[in-house]
Amino acid sequence: MADKSPRTENPVSETPANWSPVVFAVACTDIGMRRANNQDSYAIVGASDADKWQRSGDLLIVADGMGAHAAGELASRLSVELIPHHFSKLNTKLEPSEALLRAFEETNREINRRGTVNPEFRSMGTTTSAILLLPTGGVIAHVGDSRVYRLRGQTFEQLTFDHSLVWEMQQAGEVSEEMIRNSSIPKNVITRSMGPSPSVVVDLEGPFPLQKGDRFLLCSDGLSGQLADEEIGAMLGLLDPSTAVKALVDLANFRGGPDNITVVIGEVQRDFGVTSGAAVGGTNRAISGFPMAFGLIAAIGLLAALFLALVQQTPLAILAAAAALIALVTGWIKAAVSHQSPAAEKGFGKAPYRKYTCRPSAGFASQLKIAVEELYGWLKDNSKSPQLRVLSEGIQAANRELLAKDFKAATTSFGKLLVEVMQEIRQWRKEDEEGQVDY
Repeated sequence: MADKSPRTENPVSETPANWSPVVFAVACTDIGMRRANNQDSYAIVGASDADKWQRSGDLLIVADGMGAHAAGELASRLSVELIPHHFSKLNTKLEPSEALLRAFEETNREINRRGTVNPEFRSMGTTTSAILLLPTGGVIAHVGDSRVYRLRGQTFEQLTFDHSLVWEMQQAGEVSEEMIRNSSIPKNVITRSMGPSPSVVVDLEGPFPLQKGDRFLLCSDGLSGQLADEEIGAMLGLLDPSTAVKALVDLANFRGGPDNITVVIGEVQRDFGVTSGAAVGGTNRAISGFPMAFGLIAAIGLLAALFLALVQQTPLAILAAAAALIALVTGWIKAAVSHQSPAAEKGFGKAPYRKYTCRPSAGFASQLKIAVEELYGWLKDNSKSPQLRVLSEGIQAANRELLAKDFKAATTSFGKLLVEVMQEIRQWRKEDEEGQVDY
């Protein structure tokens, strides 16, 4: 029998010993509880040294495929493989945001072409959400309803707009948030995807300035459809990224797991510097903080003033020197305003589309307690796991934290226990299938 355990990876950690990555990234993908195959895909393309970080940053991608047979799986896999390939080539001659946009468009054409030439893959498509984390900030490219979030402190923001029927109706003013919650409007009907058409409209968002401690989360709707945004934010904030990806997947599965689930988390783990000219990748707009055009005008004015003074054209020399001085002052002002105004760098999109303050709560801690105790009860009744005693002691300690109203500690403890109990259940099932369980 095929192994249906969640797959967790941290490709960014595979870097030379002399390079400490700015972004730590980890991912987990799972087939869910009701699907026959996993049509989700993801990619983590991390910079392998400081120079590549300055030029190309780190690229995180999640894609959720759609189509019969293996079509959706192929579409999502093509998306996460081709976007990094095209971006790498285009980034040598275009700015990163433009290179990412063009990479999406090229990839969409290839998916459409593959679907057109093969009847089995006709009309295949995929959602795709990607974030490029650079010294100048995070830039998002997005098609569909897979999401990108950012957690900074206790503020949790959705940075992408769902290309779905529900969100489009809400934007048009046809329905309210309350009507959506209480109605039978289908939540999973998307209005835009990669592949079905030769062309696609790609949303760009950002750049979002980076700070040490920022956490970005990308996910398919297998997660966002089962957990509230506030719950995702709480887990992301209280657990380390490697534990958080597993706990989020496990909780989505506990709540039914009707779809494939994929989660990618990227954490900015240290401060960093921007070297001259490296951040914009291919243009000279940021070779220094001083605008080049004003520098040229000032230089020409000063040279002209010097020449005119030598030929004893004093009035004209004074005018040329004044023009050079004006150019210098204007350039310094523009450079200062650009440096002091991070908001001026935000050139794309309207994010955030939703914003929450994530604080530990009794309600969510209690829901995690129920999940852990129910899963532990199943494990106790159906296995002879040597970890039962350790898990029981952990549950008792977490319950004491909950009774003491230490919701932060209780949520953290139950989140970790959820991962540990599910790990034991999967291990027991694997041994049972291989005939290693001693009854």
